[in-house]
Amino acid sequence: MAATGTEQQGTKAFYVTTPIYYVNDAPHLGHAYTTVAGDVLTRWHRQRGEKVWYLTGTDEHGQKVMRTADANGVTPQEWCDKLVEEAWKPLWEHLEIANDDFIRTTQERHTARVQEFVQDLYDKGEIYKGGYEGPYCVGCEEFKAPGDLLDGEGDLAGQRLCPVHKKPVEMLQEENYFFKLSEYGPKLLEFYAANPDFVQPESARNEVVRFVEQGLQDLSISRSAFDWGVPVPWDDKHVIYVWVDALLNYASAVGYGTDQARFDATFPADVHLVGKDILRFHAVIWPAMLMAQGLPLPGKVFAHGWLMVGGEKMSKSNLTGIKPQDLTSHFGVDAYRWYFLRGIQFGQDGSFSWEDFTARYTSELANDFGNLASRVAAMVGKYFGGTLPEATAHGDAEQALADALAEAAAAADERIGEHLDFAGGIAAVFDFIKKVNGYLTEQAPWKVAKDDSPEAQARLATILYTAAESLRACAVLLNPVMPSTAEKLWASLGAEEHLGGLADQRIGTVARWGTLPAGVTVTKGEILFPRLEEPKSA
Repeated sequence: MAATGTEQQGTKAFYVTTPIYYVNDAPHLGHAYTTVAGDVLTRWHRQRGEKVWYLTGTDEHGQKVMRTADANGVTPQEWCDKLVEEAWKPLWEHLEIANDDFIRTTQERHTARVQEFVQDLYDKGEIYKGGYEGPYCVGCEEFKAPGDLLDGEGDLAGQRLCPVHKKPVEMLQEENYFFKLSEYGPKLLEFYAANPDFVQPESARNEVVRFVEQGLQDLSISRSAFDWGVPVPWDDKHVIYVWVDALLNYASAVGYGTDQARFDATFPADVHLVGKDILRFHAVIWPAMLMAQGLPLPGKVFAHGWLMVGGEKMSKSNLTGIKPQDLTSHFGVDAYRWYFLRGIQFGQDGSFSWEDFTARYTSELANDFGNLASRVAAMVGKYFGGTLPEATAHGDAEQALADALAEAAAAADERIGEHLDFAGGIAAVFDFIKKVNGYLTEQAPWKVAKDDSPEAQARLATILYTAAESLRACAVLLNPVMPSTAEKLWASLGAEEHLGGLADQRIGTVARWGTLPAGVTVTKGEILFPRLEEPKSA
């Protein structure tokens, strides 16, 4: 799905990336978690009126992909093409991901730039030939330090295991080319000190600093035991190490080496979203590569936690993988997008629970938010024929709600837009929704409606206008999180004809009270969050 943001000439785009995902299998909840987070963040900045660029894609080279293709009796390229077109792209469409580009590392626009970048480093003397022997995890596509490995137990007793995949590592001995990563340790530490927010959250930053302080080893940037990768330009017996290949997508996708004006208007990324297991690649190797090439460094590398099921990281390799469609078919896409960012603090590990999702859906989405929208539309229809009345009796209770909206909007903008605190930002909006519900309970418009006096009717009109105006703001604030639901609410409030499209509404002015004009036609549309059916299996 292509995004349409407001283009601001002469300004750098707010550039956000997800990792590019291995296509050895179909996407699971963990992949979707990162991608939805990036989508909400970029939609939020679009809602601010900023120029935005959101990149995702697939990592298609390396031994892991090659072995998976072999096991399925097809070529690696055939395997990648099938998975991308039948699994990855359709899921992002299903989840309403508004990415601006989707890059594949097998595309010529990428592979040619990778070869140019690595050739430049070689010509500068940053790369040399050497030998390497050590433990390698094919799942991570990474040489492991012996001290990071786990001791196998039971059937795996006597073997050394990858701490991420809990599978035995392979001992490799190869002649490879090496990047002089060790020379960049002091420069990286100096950069971290000058830019304390470069790695987030703080626990991730501390991990990276400690790792670099211990001293860096030079990085093997080629493999010679297989040929599924980008050939080393000066030695076709080697392919470029898959991580060096992959990291360069952040540059190749935005015009590196082909469109300098576009590159300057986009690069570097403002935010790289990564899982914590690939933090070192992004916070150590990637900035060192950029330093070596004289290119600017990213604004922030944000490492989120793992989604857990039964205490284990969610992945195909440990059989806790769950398809996003298993949940969207039951809860709906918008509820899915909302739940994982509302229920888990971004940056920390979080456990998925069907029971918790059900409880939050029922309490916050159906009862608090959906019921509020339904009640307000029904009362405007019942008491005013569906035409939103004018508020002529604005008093302390209404002003308190207007002030609460201003506080909620400011809090949500700071938490989501600046700190990637999605749970905190969404909570601020839903706390406001609770206040609107409380306001209706206290004002009891259904009781006021029984009084035919002009004063009571003016009061009734003010109460219902206040509730509808509050919902107008909620539609804008929740549009980045739940775009389909927000559009339905916007339509039911009759807002588009008078205020324009929902995407054109701005976070900065959302709290301007009285924006929704009296006289619009309010309709009771479909229920935003229907009652859940009993799942066939949990």
